[in-house]
Amino acid sequence: MVITKWMASRGTRCAAFAMLTTAIAAALLASTPVAAASSRLNLDGFGTLGIVHSDEDQADFVSSLLAPEGVGHSGDWSAKVDTKLGLQLSADLAPRTSGVLQFVMEQQHDGTYNPAVEWANISFDITRNLQLRVGRMVLPTYMTSEYRKVGYATPSSRPPPEVYHLVPVTNTDGLSLSYRARFGQATNTLQVLYGSKDANVPEDQIEVTVDAENGITLANTLEWGATTLFASYTNIRLTVDAFDGLFEGYRAFGPPGEAIADRYHIDDERFEVMSIGTRYDPGDWFVMAEWARNRSRTLVGDNRGWYITGGYRLGALTPYLTLADREVFSETSHPGIDAPQAQPLNALLNEALNDAARQGRVAAGIRWDFARSVALKVQFDHIDLGADSEGVLANDQPGFERGGTMTLFSTTLDFVF
Repeated sequence: MVITKWMASRGTRCAAFAMLTTAIAAALLASTPVAAASSRLNLDGFGTLGIVHSDEDQADFVSSLLAPEGVGHSGDWSAKVDTKLGLQLSADLAPRTSGVLQFVMEQQHDGTYNPAVEWANISFDITRNLQLRVGRMVLPTYMTSEYRKVGYATPSSRPPPEVYHLVPVTNTDGLSLSYRARFGQATNTLQVLYGSKDANVPEDQIEVTVDAENGITLANTLEWGATTLFASYTNIRLTVDAFDGLFEGYRAFGPPGEAIADRYHIDDERFEVMSIGTRYDPGDWFVMAEWARNRSRTLVGDNRGWYITGGYRLGALTPYLTLADREVFSETSHPGIDAPQAQPLNALLNEALNDAARQGRVAAGIRWDFARSVALKVQFDHIDLGADSEGVLANDQPGFERGGTMTLFSTTLDFVF
């Protein structure tokens, strides 16, 4: 859905970020001669080679809401959904100061695989337990945010879209402060992040401008033995110009139209994201679960999703099972204005409101760690689309039937180096 599509930076902040990225890259590369002797410079990488089959030919299952195509209508089989490659350069720049620069090559909003900057920041250890980061960093929206793109680090073929598609953007530009405290065998990390993300996103052959300003995120992770508990809250001011014409049309009808425009227009409105998660992994088996919600008194509405994944390790083999669900808790229709001239506006409004995803999913798979730092996964998904919903599918065609069922078959080869 267009109101949740955020992408690469623009304008003056884009120029400032480009300068910061260049400075970080220069600092990292400048440390190379020293690093050769002291191992202060590190180059790491990760990747996924994947192929997916769908039995739905009138819509696409996509990697994220930013992806223009995936598997289904665009092709019965596709390598675009999961395939990616990431490279990360990190170094100690000075005592208590380090930098990181990470590029990820995956399907972008324009269909290309041009490298995108996922991380580009400098961190300062103010004290032993207090750290400041400045630059581009991953949004700690979810329990697995920091490694959600590293397929090898996750048990299933991909992060559950019922939860992770609620906020498809994975990074922000700003600063964060994190404090780590230890209590016996427990470690608690509290992170406060402030940042913004501006975007120009093509949608239906037009360019949509999205401004996500003054975002504040609080995230807390408690680790105690085999148990992890996570909670996160994000509050931003969101503006999307895609519906300006729709609501200008409503305002022409006077107070009744103005009331509709004020209710749904995404113009510097508050957008909230909340999530909680837990993981228990004693070694031979594991179980993990997350619940998340995004909410705004606009067209975004109130959307909630959850999943639970469990698996058992049998040597190099790990069979696993996932149950997931996505629901809408805000209105999906509105009577609009009772006037013949307003009917086109009413139709557009209700189309946007009903675009919210609703679906249930059961996935079964097996992971085979057949070599060091390499894992092969095979996964089967059965998706039950909600009533009159296209679920998390995209690129739907005139022949697509809402509220049906579909299946996916995925094979991925994940690796780190």
